[in-house]
Amino acid sequence: MSVLTRDEAQTRARLLDVHRYEIALDLTRGDETFDSRTLIQFTVRGDQAADTFVEFKPAELRSATLDGAPLDPTTLTDNRLPLKDLTPGPHELRVDVAMHYSRTGEGMHRFTDPTDGETYAYTQLFMHDVQRVFAAFDQPDLKAVFDLTVTAPDGWSVLANGITTHQGDGTWRAATTPPLSTYLIAVAAGPWHSVRTEHRGLPFGIHCRRSLAPHLDADADELFEITRQCYDRYHEKFQEPYPFDSYDQAFVPEFNSGAMENPGLVTFRDEFVYRSAVTDTERQTRAMVIAHEMAHMWFGDLVTLRWWDDIWLNESFAEYMGYQTLTEATRFTDTWTDFAVARKSWGYDADQRVSTHPVAPEAVEDTAAALLNFDGISYAKGASALRQLVAWLGEKDFLAGINTHFARHRFGNAALADFIDSLASVTDRDVHAWADAWLRTTGVDTLTPRLTQTPDGTSTLTVEHHGSRPHRITVGLYDHHLPDGALTPRERLDLDIPQTAPLRLGKRPALLLLNDGDLTYAKIRFDPDSFTAVREALSTLPDPLTRAVIWNALRDAVRDGDLPATTYLETARTHLPHESDLAVVDAVLAFARAHIADRYLTPDQRPAALATLTDLCRDLIRRTEDGSHPGLRLIAVRHFIDAAAHPDTLAAWLADGTVPGGPELDPELRWRTLARLAVLGAVDETAIAEELERDPSATGQEGAARCRAALPDPASKQRAWDAMFTTDDLSNYLFTATAEGFWQPEQAELLGAYADRYWADAPALAARRGPAMAAAAGRWAFPRHAIRPDMLRQGEQCLSEADPIPALRRRLIDELDDLARVLRVREA
Repeated sequence: MSVLTRDEAQTRARLLDVHRYEIALDLTRGDETFDSRTLIQFTVRGDQAADTFVEFKPAELRSATLDGAPLDPTTLTDNRLPLKDLTPGPHELRVDVAMHYSRTGEGMHRFTDPTDGETYAYTQLFMHDVQRVFAAFDQPDLKAVFDLTVTAPDGWSVLANGITTHQGDGTWRAATTPPLSTYLIAVAAGPWHSVRTEHRGLPFGIHCRRSLAPHLDADADELFEITRQCYDRYHEKFQEPYPFDSYDQAFVPEFNSGAMENPGLVTFRDEFVYRSAVTDTERQTRAMVIAHEMAHMWFGDLVTLRWWDDIWLNESFAEYMGYQTLTEATRFTDTWTDFAVARKSWGYDADQRVSTHPVAPEAVEDTAAALLNFDGISYAKGASALRQLVAWLGEKDFLAGINTHFARHRFGNAALADFIDSLASVTDRDVHAWADAWLRTTGVDTLTPRLTQTPDGTSTLTVEHHGSRPHRITVGLYDHHLPDGALTPRERLDLDIPQTAPLRLGKRPALLLLNDGDLTYAKIRFDPDSFTAVREALSTLPDPLTRAVIWNALRDAVRDGDLPATTYLETARTHLPHESDLAVVDAVLAFARAHIADRYLTPDQRPAALATLTDLCRDLIRRTEDGSHPGLRLIAVRHFIDAAAHPDTLAAWLADGTVPGGPELDPELRWRTLARLAVLGAVDETAIAEELERDPSATGQEGAARCRAALPDPASKQRAWDAMFTTDDLSNYLFTATAEGFWQPEQAELLGAYADRYWADAPALAARRGPAMAAAAGRWAFPRHAIRPDMLRQGEQCLSEADPIPALRRRLIDELDDLARVLRVREA
């Protein structure tokens, strides 16, 4: 399938005005294909005849007509049908095709639930996958209104961007939309379980597959409460009211992203319908995604980017607004702690790879390149930049600029320059210079404190600044409280960097923390005395966000080779048993195992690291025996399972169906335990089959695939490899589960040959199965535990000779960059 270039899109946008789509989909034509009929009404500008093209990728092209005259179907090449000699004025294009269903989460994804045999179909049309569902001029700045009908099997209901009504004979009609970009059109069809309500006269609905109905019902009040609270808060912030006729949230199976902001019909991965126990931090994450996607109704849907170089105008804003609005409007008042310790590292990591790019790149040449920019930079770094912008500009002017932007570009398209002009219209500050410094540059600044003792016994602070961006930060000063040595706040001082003069501090503090409150995006370092205070008393600091900033700084220092990985583990062993914030505990344990124990430390150091982690988790489990901290206990149990080096305790838990003192092993914990036992060679195929009989759900199928791939015997590894790279039968989720189970650091000798095979098999798979599976192969199936210098050589050879498609190429570049970093850390 060819990709659309920026130049082609700009040329077509100058040529065409697209007015209306009439789309008729028939989902009753069998398991492999569905029918798609499209009428497009458009006008050619100018006074001369011109050529252009329309995009679609059919299983079969039955007919295409332009103004009633048939078009030659043999001219369809690389999903483009040429439209030649178009005269100025109005035109009608009709296309009648059969389209393939997808099992990779792209286009029209079809899923049959193994629990009850019910089938569901839904669209994910982002970037260039509209062409898998209907014919379109597929670029974001050719907005049009849409009329949609869907014919579905008996017993199904159909959801879409507008309110749908059943017309009889299985046909559903959606209300005409306002002007929308093609990638935002959405359909979700199947025997949905639906819960509906109304808020301020607007219909709200939440939907899931029937087998998840009890779990959705259990959380329906919480989901609607979060939705109402965010809706009301956005109406306090934004002068433009919610611009669509309904608000449905559909939790759909095998969804590739966290969620998608389709106007009026947001689709979420249905793991957010919890079958098993979760922590309050996980509920907060789900609430943040709800808030994020609702922000898109304004940022992205009402005002849409003109081209994909401004994806940050969608994602960075929704990310920032999601966290901020959740903090302001809901019971989740500490969301920025979770952002700091769990989300922000995604941006820091991406921004230090060779593939880094500005938050707002100067130019993205085509849709394949644009797809690669949906990363930690466009989300986490962009949101961090906006948080810094609000700190520098002030929230009043920030919101005034946003509302100006909405008013100027309502139901239209806009670019970075338009947004900056809107901000500049409400402030005297030089917003254009700020944007150049923050949005057009790459990399992470580093801030290092330099303390100087003055003759009068006081001290001053000068910040050494490696980087080019201006920063407005808070400096936290902490003293030891006697006799227990706890760190207590003295004061917080505002500081602009670059400095105009040293900052007077008074008596030298025990701990000086740059970027206390995490208002900017930068790596921070400690002076020697402050680092000693951190190691001795980190857990005594009263503010979880302060502790999160410090844990991030320690993480950065390990990754840069400036702090021994074992020192990070020792600090975690000392302070994590006393930590109360769930996001901090989970993030520190995850980094300690997945990065430090499994990668940064050598194989001979790994057993001691795992022992440290299991001992730490035992302390947390003992601390929570009174039942007062169920979320903390659940996190400790999960990480104990993941780090366990011996099967006895896990086998006893699985046999008893519970951890002594709780929690009971629900489906998630049972599959997690079984997977670890499979890695350790303590279960066999029979045990996996018995567990699958107990839990035959889609999640159970994934759990079984993960366990089977983890078994440490040659036959199991060969079957798993063939399933991933030879047969092409696995859906996107089953592929990911198999890959997660396959690579295990305990099995390096058994897997060595597969690490070598990866470089040929992964590019071939990506070429056959497309971008979504390519990304999965690059992320989940990459042999990341093969920490060998020759892997770098093989990877570079693959990039130069195998010519992997862009989605895989980017993943390989990033994984190889991370591998080089691991090797440097080991050397350090």
